[in-house]
Amino acid sequence: MFVTVETAARTAPASVIVAIDGPAGTGKSSTSKAVAAKLGFGYLDTGAQYRAITWWMLANDIDVSDPQAIAVVVDKPVIESGTNPSAPTITVDGTDVSGPIRTQSVTSAVSAVSAVPEVRARITGLQRAIAAAAAPGIVVEGRDIGTTVLPDADLKIFLTASAEVRAARRSGELKGKEASDLVTTQAALAKRDAADSSRKTSPLAKADDAVEVDTTELTLDQVIECVVTLVEEKRNA
Repeated sequence: MFVTVETAARTAPASVIVAIDGPAGTGKSSTSKAVAAKLGFGYLDTGAQYRAITWWMLANDIDVSDPQAIAVVVDKPVIESGTNPSAPTITVDGTDVSGPIRTQSVTSAVSAVSAVPEVRARITGLQRAIAAAAAPGIVVEGRDIGTTVLPDADLKIFLTASAEVRAARRSGELKGKEASDLVTTQAALAKRDAADSSRKTSPLAKADDAVEVDTTELTLDQVIECVVTLVEEKRNA
């Protein structure tokens, strides 16, 4: 299902908004999709939206190292996010970009593009509209959801994990991976964390009222159960 700003304005507000933040490799995507599916909520991967606009910039030969060049064209691409947790989608100008946005070229450029204030304003507007349109609720995952995008979310979760575990998860599987691969992945994650945490506009940070969940020693099922329990407690409060 696709939700645009126009349709969002005609739809009743969500009854429950869950914000899940944290750095890469903490299990945000897997946890968020599973929690949304269990609760019958919508799901929004905000990182995919930033990757989508980055992909468009690269595809249209925009200099991603030039914030002014990015700002001039930031409103041109039409980005739509499907919020079905079982089959989330992302399109740009009607084209499915779920595969292309995961390429290394996009990964390397997304932090720089995401740091441009005009980009964050554009994407934040889309995210708020989608969250407002979701019923009976939505799980929104990202890096600044609880602090900037949806500061009034009903429940805020901040997922963490050790650097070593995050690198292993991002690489795929710990067993069978070369040590050099994991070191490289860990270095890339550290670089991304530093960029996201130090940007002037909406840096990666834990909201003061967020519940921190360390996933280092937890299985995915345990993390999902923990978050579902927190949501149910909030709904019943």
